[in-house]
Amino acid sequence: MTFRTIKLGGTASDVTVAPVAHGLMMMTWTPNPVSDEQAFESIKAGVDALPPGTKAFLNSGEFYAMDWGTANLKLLSRFFAKYPDYADKTFLSVKGGVLNGGPDGSMECLRASVDNIQNALGPNKKLDLFEPARIDRKTPLETIVNNLVTLVKEGKFSHIGLSECNAVTLRKANEIYPITAAEIEVSPWSYDDNQKAVIDTARELNITVVAYSPLGRGYLTGQIKSTNDLPENDIRRNLTRFKEDNFKANWAIVEGLNAIAEKKGVTTAQLSLAWVASLGQHMLPLPGSSKSSRTLENLKAGNIQLTPEELQAIHEVITANPTVGDRYFGSDEGAHLWG
Repeated sequence: MTFRTIKLGGTASDVTVAPVAHGLMMMTWTPNPVSDEQAFESIKAGVDALPPGTKAFLNSGEFYAMDWGTANLKLLSRFFAKYPDYADKTFLSVKGGVLNGGPDGSMECLRASVDNIQNALGPNKKLDLFEPARIDRKTPLETIVNNLVTLVKEGKFSHIGLSECNAVTLRKANEIYPITAAEIEVSPWSYDDNQKAVIDTARELNITVVAYSPLGRGYLTGQIKSTNDLPENDIRRNLTRFKEDNFKANWAIVEGLNAIAEKKGVTTAQLSLAWVASLGQHMLPLPGSSKSSRTLENLKAGNIQLTPEELQAIHEVITANPTVGDRYFGSDEGAHLWG
């Protein structure tokens, strides 16, 4: 199969990547991390499936571990030590810039974060794109972006991204320096006016939207039937939408999407990824995967074209079943994320 490709935005507009990215968080941010062998197979399968000159977009974080440490990056370090030739076949985005549990856009914090990331990654792979995990409201945006530009000019990384930004922030940041990617949550159960505004602004400014949790943290796959299906220490148990009453109330969304997927002959997960991709050529769905089979299933979703009738059917499912519960831990907790 020949996979569709897309170009990234901003300063990475010459970089060609797969139409579906690969989120690595749950390889390590789980009570039961997967083995190196399984993780490596999952990453390698996605890279090997791509045509020459196309990179796999990998997404990691400085704190993707149960102890908020660098386990995810160290996993990548071991991968690239075993497969050094794959460094040039991947585009690596990493979130950081967190201090004492909150965002910190100071030069001191950002520099320490980037250095910590590269030290954990080791010598075989350089950080391609860095993004502050959240917008630090205590530091002027111009200061944050200029700090990042300084680090780019020092050769610490090549491209700048923003995570959980709103449309106004994205536009202002891009006026200071070309932003390559904006990472926000987008899925059939998470698509509101904030997200639509970011998507529209990014389209106008040639910025890639990296759409994380396009499968609703696994909920939209239909494979999780109850909160009780999650491991005891799984972080999703703390999320509002995974509380049992909300879980049951939202199930109609899964059933509606599943009916459309069955008719088209694809999985519900693939349908959700194809829907996210249908929102624009600048959209890059970012599902997580710890298995090679799932990585390839996700990739195949990038080739699925939805008809106007199918898009209308999905729209009707979304509008008829408003999602119950916010995206994180409660309304007050979630509100601060849009900076």
